[in-house]
Amino acid sequence: MKNLKKWVTLILALAGMFIFVNPAFANQFNFSVKAILPDNQASKASYFDLLMNPSQTQTLTVELSNSTDKSVTVEQGLASATTNLNGVVEYSPNSIKPDASLKYNMKDYVKLDEEIVLEPKSTKTVKITVKMPDSAFKGYMAGGLTYKEKQGSKKTADTKGISIQNEYAYVIALLLSQSNEKVAPDLKLTKVSAGQVNYRNVINANLQNPSMGYLNQMQLSATVKGIDNPKLEYKSSKEMMQMAPNSNFDYPLSLNGEKLQPGKYQMKMVVHGQKDENGSYVVKDEKGNETRYKYEWTFVQDFEITADKARELNAKDVTIKQDSSWIKWLIIVLIFLFLILIFFFILWKRRKKDQEEDEKTARIAELEKRLNEKDIEN
Repeated sequence: MKNLKKWVTLILALAGMFIFVNPAFANQFNFSVKAILPDNQASKASYFDLLMNPSQTQTLTVELSNSTDKSVTVEQGLASATTNLNGVVEYSPNSIKPDASLKYNMKDYVKLDEEIVLEPKSTKTVKITVKMPDSAFKGYMAGGLTYKEKQGSKKTADTKGISIQNEYAYVIALLLSQSNEKVAPDLKLTKVSAGQVNYRNVINANLQNPSMGYLNQMQLSATVKGIDNPKLEYKSSKEMMQMAPNSNFDYPLSLNGEKLQPGKYQMKMVVHGQKDENGSYVVKDEKGNETRYKYEWTFVQDFEITADKARELNAKDVTIKQDSSWIKWLIIVLIFLFLILIFFFILWKRRKKDQEEDEKTARIAELEKRLNEKDIEN
């Protein structure tokens, strides 16, 4: 039996940058979550946006309510913010590895209980201890608090032998800063390589924001062109992406079902960030409309796709029609061998029949000879 887990992450609070609530899933929860905001909020957001001093320790409060007639066990999680391949910031635990530039991991500075048991028709306040690093810094430590019902108490739908398990989680963003001074984002193109997304060939451009500032309203245009074969060219563009502080992600440039060709290539990429009416950088869309941005980065990087890598990825790409000519030839050979086998079988049967008829004729002749000899004697 296969377990199909469907993650639906609900983000509490909307502050323009990242956090939102989707009421369509409210009835999927057996509990509710509310952040009790302290006085040292750096903004009017409904998530935790704390302005603290170096080495300061603070206790945060989250209110959990259970309106059902059964007890509910809630798992409390914590993670530093990351950026996924769609250019979306994630605040819940995931499989994305922390970026090398992440100096302050939330797990080292925030302490919380992993499980909370809510009695029927009850409300409980949960305490979370936050300690600001001793060193002074500018920018954000960004992360999130996650609340989901423990797996053993979730409802499972069983359809035709497939177990479908729905998991829903509340996520409250947690931002820690030591000043209101804004920090500019940074961007680096660290690596370009061939890969796959959902068993489809792509060229991955790994982008890193090593700054402690968010990169908002990110717009990207990329072109990959063959150096050995200039006819090979792939283009991609996307806008309204966002990168978390001290994070990286692989931007996938799709090949649209084409086979990867081995050889040397060059990627050219232009990235803009933070829309600003007074921005110095202008981007025009297909209709000629202009959008101004505050930041711009230009990258040029050569890379190579080896024959072995191209062969490996092409064999796994579900959109590429694999060469099956050898199967056709194998079928032809098998049919030919089968016909030869039938021919020799028929020939053997015919010879056997002729041999049996010859033996029968010989026996009859021998019998007639003996009868004639007896008639002569008589």
